[in-house]
Amino acid sequence: MPASAAHPDPRLLRAFVAVAEELHFTRAAARLYVAQQALSRDVRRLERELGAELFLRTTRQVALTPDGERLLPHARRVLAAQDDLLAAFAAGQARPLLVDLNFRGLLTGHRVLHRARELAPDRELMARYESGLTGAAGELLAGRLDVSFGRIAGLDPALRAGLAHQPVRYEPMAVVLPEDHPLAALPEVPLAALAGETVYAGAGNPRTREWTDLACALFEGRGIRLADPLPLAVGDEEFERIMAKNRNPVLAVVDFPAMTRRVSRPLVAPVPLSPVSLVWRRGLVHPGLDALRRAARELAEAEGWLRRPDDTWIPACDEGAMAAGG
Repeated sequence: MPASAAHPDPRLLRAFVAVAEELHFTRAAARLYVAQQALSRDVRRLERELGAELFLRTTRQVALTPDGERLLPHARRVLAAQDDLLAAFAAGQARPLLVDLNFRGLLTGHRVLHRARELAPDRELMARYESGLTGAAGELLAGRLDVSFGRIAGLDPALRAGLAHQPVRYEPMAVVLPEDHPLAALPEVPLAALAGETVYAGAGNPRTREWTDLACALFEGRGIRLADPLPLAVGDEEFERIMAKNRNPVLAVVDFPAMTRRVSRPLVAPVPLSPVSLVWRRGLVHPGLDALRRAARELAEAEGWLRRPDDTWIPACDEGAMAAGG
């Protein structure tokens, strides 16, 4: 027996028990609020660690093997003990959950938070605004924030190692233009039409490096120049003032808040996507996090946030990160 089998990860046991009780991987994944791919991966890992096949899988049904039937009561006892342990320290879970929404007015995070508050009305979920996931990541790892939203693939691997995430949305990107800009007359702006333009994408802002990195990948080979760093604006009014003074187009997402004397136009041909995940510190246990994960999953399914239309663009590293999330 492998050494790791002496101490199987409770997460793997929880995945096993869910599948054993549902006898259906899709229903078990929904019950645990994880992607089916991630659930299947956890079950296969547990089978490798134990050196035993736990399920008989066919195209029509899932059934427990004799080894799976033998493991089930033991797994339930282990998980019950873990739940008792967590309950003994539940006082820490009564504290407010600090949720970073990046920027006031961005709808994805606000909608997830609003739905989570409906799902857990007895819990306090407090909004914060760190402006970018890079800025929030250090706060998450230090315990000064609990949850954030953003592009997980844009973080340094050393930061990512301490974080977990759940894909929420492929958010279409847009360009915010001065209302008298020639491209403002178009209902949609083809990416090729931005050739020769200098576009602001947060260069120089240490809190939003993951966004600037995404912009650089998008602009590469398209003749679009990344605007030089500007004075770091703090607050909505200062950001609008700096943008009005500068007059460069601004790379944004379709739900970016409206700006005075500016218009937002979706980008097309192809449609660039900004991958958004719910991100939290590994090991965090809190009912508010459970509510946020459920809310994100509900909204993603209802709104089609994780369905990608034809003719879209996204870096390969983001595709991999989103597929592995959950």
